[in-house]
Amino acid sequence: MRRNIICTVDRKISSCCDTKKFHLYRKLFAKAKLNIFQSPKHYQSHYEFYGEAISNYSIKPPTVSVEDLQPSKFKDEDSIPFFGDLNFLKGGKAYVAYAKAHPDKTFPVYGKNQLRESLPENISFHEPVSNKEVLGILGQTKTFICQPVWPEPSGRLAAEAFLSGCNILGNDRIGTFSFDFYPDNKPKAIEEMKAALHDFWLEVEAILNTNKQPQEISLGQVLVYKSYGGLGDIFFAIPAINKLAAVSSSLSFAVAPRLVSFFSKHLKNINIINEEVARLKEDNFDHIFELGNYPAFRGYDLPHALKYPTHKKVKQHAIQHYIDTVSKLHISIDNSYKEYPFFKQQKTKGRKYFTVHHGAGFLLKIWPTEKYAQLIETLAKLFPYLDCKIIMGPNDPAIEPYFSKPMSHISYITGDMNEVGEALSGALFHIGNDAGITHVAGAYNIPTVGIYGPTGPGSWGNFAQYNELIWGKKGVCNVRCNYDVILNCEHKICLNSVTVNRVLEALYKVLQKAYSNEKSILKTNPQAILDFGKNDCLIKLYDNEFLLEYHNKNMKLQVETLLKKECLMDSKDDNMKLVLDVLIQQQVVFYIPNFQKHNNATCQEIETKTLKNSINTQRN
Repeated sequence: MRRNIICTVDRKISSCCDTKKFHLYRKLFAKAKLNIFQSPKHYQSHYEFYGEAISNYSIKPPTVSVEDLQPSKFKDEDSIPFFGDLNFLKGGKAYVAYAKAHPDKTFPVYGKNQLRESLPENISFHEPVSNKEVLGILGQTKTFICQPVWPEPSGRLAAEAFLSGCNILGNDRIGTFSFDFYPDNKPKAIEEMKAALHDFWLEVEAILNTNKQPQEISLGQVLVYKSYGGLGDIFFAIPAINKLAAVSSSLSFAVAPRLVSFFSKHLKNINIINEEVARLKEDNFDHIFELGNYPAFRGYDLPHALKYPTHKKVKQHAIQHYIDTVSKLHISIDNSYKEYPFFKQQKTKGRKYFTVHHGAGFLLKIWPTEKYAQLIETLAKLFPYLDCKIIMGPNDPAIEPYFSKPMSHISYITGDMNEVGEALSGALFHIGNDAGITHVAGAYNIPTVGIYGPTGPGSWGNFAQYNELIWGKKGVCNVRCNYDVILNCEHKICLNSVTVNRVLEALYKVLQKAYSNEKSILKTNPQAILDFGKNDCLIKLYDNEFLLEYHNKNMKLQVETLLKKECLMDSKDDNMKLVLDVLIQQQVVFYIPNFQKHNNATCQEIETKTLKNSINTQRN
């Protein structure tokens, strides 16, 4: 939050930046007429994060009062001063360690002690002194220690010590020492420091006296690779690729041969090219960018690889990380992401349907196949007017043996990506694992339920406008998973603990949001535990409890009819409307679509039909 970049030198520090701040700073730099940096190192650190957003920039040396410098031929070899409070970030621990290693020397500190450790007797503390006094002391100092922990943007004190003729024991975290005048050209350093303020005002006046708008430069012919990662990672990168295309005269996206036809159909204004062919034509492009994979599991050793500036620093979806990365390449690329959907949906002919993908590229991330079968059978009863299309890749587990009876409304999608895309584009909703097909559904903006186990959904969650994520690991398993842990996990509790009812609850939430204008039916949350008493009803839902007290017998009858039979006896009863509103707000009850276009049956008619069917069954 302090916006220092200590995370770049200490890998133990992560999530130190604020997502909103990162984007606001980038926008600030991009819109600025001029960005002033205090050293080449200071500029480079920002460029690695913000790229071309800071293309309007100037670097100025520290504003040392060079006329007050007091370099002396006499140098005190026995005293090594420290100016300011002795603290961790300013290199206090390195100073103390040196003092302990040199007990024959004295170490006066002109400030307070802010270190929580025992100090040697040769360190003494004194009142702070003025800058002129500092320069006087430095002029007679032979050795000066300057080893900050955090990267100093400039380091004026280091510059003063350098110009005073001190022998500096420093490190690579001092901005001043990144100027080309260090360490051998003091006259040039003095000349540039004297001119710094004057040059600054000349640049400001130039800005104030011109209305000239900067000319936007195209990136020209651009080639983009996405050589590493699964199918879902390609979809995460599409918004970033679209932004690159907007600032390029033409953009070619290299993909695997099997995906050329599919992406050519859906990605407009982008030339889809076989990646094997692209590698033979790289000389035809002005820029080549490799998006690799977020996070960079294999480092940045791929040719043309872009670095992810916000990796492990800003908590956000992988889609946003890809956008942040390409935004470094051109000042006009912003950080916004508002695209729903990527691809155009298709209207289906014939019976409506939903899709299910029970597999994954990495099979240890799948929810148990028998539970998918139970879920599909439950959905067949819930939505008797819908078909089900199961997407089944060549390596996905067989699901048919797990059905308890023949399922005539099911068809299997086993073809290439074009067939898969056609099925998903017309689906009413989709249910799947943490897998590429789930993200293909997101590209069509299909309402989606995603089931996650060992891998968390934070950076790789569904990105459809209406989606629900189930992370089975949360609150069930505390083991931090990596590839080896997943391979050797015997119980898979993160996935096995997810019940069919939990998936149904997530689906109810999605459908209620996505189809709020459709003709709907009432459904009680299958995760809710209902305890009907004589004068009240206790509802337990996860860690929450709700007590409904009956005012009379009629209210009791209406509440039980609502929660057991999932319908209202009297829709004009204001008290029951209030009860229903509360239960919907607390997600105890949902309004979901019935997906029957011409179904006008009331609750009573449905009950009558059910009763007649039951009587006929008994007669038969």
